[in-house]
Amino acid sequence: MNSPPPTKLRQATKTFVNNSGLLLLGTIIALVWANLQRESYVALSHYLHFAVNDIGMAFFFALAAKEVAEATAPGGALHSPRQAAMPLAAAIGGMLGPGLIFVALTIWLDRPNLERGWAIPTATDIAFSYLAARLIFGTKHPAIPFLLLLAIADDALGLLIIAAFYPTGPLRLIEFAVLLGAAMLFARWLQKRRVASFWPYILGAGVISWIGFHRGGLHPALALVPIVPFLPHAGRDPGLFVDAPNAHDTLNEFEHWFKRPVDVLLFFFGLVNAGVVLGNFGAGTWFVLISILAGKPIGIVSATAVAALAGLRLPSHVTWRDITIVGIIAGIGFTVALFFATAAFPYGRLLDETKMGALLSFSAFFIGLGAARVLKVRRID
Repeated sequence: MNSPPPTKLRQATKTFVNNSGLLLLGTIIALVWANLQRESYVALSHYLHFAVNDIGMAFFFALAAKEVAEATAPGGALHSPRQAAMPLAAAIGGMLGPGLIFVALTIWLDRPNLERGWAIPTATDIAFSYLAARLIFGTKHPAIPFLLLLAIADDALGLLIIAAFYPTGPLRLIEFAVLLGAAMLFARWLQKRRVASFWPYILGAGVISWIGFHRGGLHPALALVPIVPFLPHAGRDPGLFVDAPNAHDTLNEFEHWFKRPVDVLLFFFGLVNAGVVLGNFGAGTWFVLISILAGKPIGIVSATAVAALAGLRLPSHVTWRDITIVGIIAGIGFTVALFFATAAFPYGRLLDETKMGALLSFSAFFIGLGAARVLKVRRID
């Protein structure tokens, strides 16, 4: 029996959820609540912070790691060194540019208390950047896969930054190494025995890894990242962030099961992390905003140009005007920038200032839209 066709309301709801609408809704509620009832909002944020940021976000980063694992597997979009080199160079430039500008601002204006926030403007929010790219370029423009490859590489590098520069407590590296090693060996054992269910990987190896990160002083939201590559997957990549409903390998089953829960999680992430008093603008706000709006396009265009001079080629039919727009909209940091801010600073004024900069990075979309019209970037639908 065929299921009835989806109603317009159902289609609209699905579109809203698929385009990070729940994250935006949580963000709006947090902003309104924090500005009307600051004390009750802070109490809620403190109460939910550990569950959302340290446990729930492990599944958000696991889905990001899933895309990295598929893209770098044989046949994936990043498997060939030549294919991966250009977007990887662009991603590195897109992180170095904002990071260096942020550090330069802290030195020039003598604000050493903000130095820990250097990674905040290096982030790119894949979901919102992808949405902006589709609105600006159309759905079939070759610049969109380039942006997604860049964003995946940015995410992978961002995970390394969180692990290396933002410990959550005293480092216990031996304890971390022992527990993580045990988790990975267990995941490998499951893989060799061809265990098809993702649950033993998550509830077995994943829990051991989470304890290792937590006990080792590293951010436990990264706990599933080293486990995800062990989940068995088909020897093909259906495409970057392409939903493959008919793919029933373990890795895709994991994504199918957790995609909607992670969408709901992002509502709570916005609710817990985005509540900033609108009057709490400060140096941290402008440092983050200037660094990301200027540093992303400068870094991405410069690194891409250096890669081209070294003999690499731009994707077919992608122009330098397109790369400029990609650089601008890659400056939408939002989710990952908020996460970096909470990792860099404790509750207080500096956290509020830098969070405000992360939220305002959404302005990169409007700048990109205007720049695309000025540069007469063509749409391909």
